[in-house]
Amino acid sequence: MFEIKPHNPEDYRRQTRRITLVIAATFVGLALLLSTLLVQLFGTAGGDNFRWNLIGVLAGLGLTIALVRFKLWALPWMAPAVYGWQLKRNLMRITNVMHHVESGVAAGDPTAMKLLRFYHLGVTQMHQLDGNTGEISQMLREIDQHRANMEAQGLELEQSRLDPAWLVAVKRAGG
Repeated sequence: MFEIKPHNPEDYRRQTRRITLVIAATFVGLALLLSTLLVQLFGTAGGDNFRWNLIGVLAGLGLTIALVRFKLWALPWMAPAVYGWQLKRNLMRITNVMHHVESGVAAGDPTAMKLLRFYHLGVTQMHQLDGNTGEISQMLREIDQHRANMEAQGLELEQSRLDPAWLVAVKRAGG
């Protein structure tokens, strides 16, 4: 179950920039090291070693991805990037069934209404964290209208947790 947690947007952006630089430096270092090693082992002096350089870069990319996913992902300093990735991934899961969500909301289904509220809260936070507040201003009327509809039905407005069962229920009801 994913939960929206408060983050200071400036701190988040500063931390994710630092994380990006560390990962990029890791990739560059591994790509250079592996390319050089492959050219030394299998290349020809004064010849065309493009393929060995390319293989080294691709191997560096693969190793960087594996290192990030299997070693660095769980480290505390990676938490902001992991949170941002999880937020966007969960919002995409909702986007993929949005036609069912919208049908459920139109029919007054409380589960669909809670799911859309979570989506609105998540998208709002995502845009704030990314420093893209202009994009969210286009959704304000829809967000306010949906909040009013939830209040009219007596539904809880604070939907900061995504229950995976909501996605299943909304898909089942819509299709």
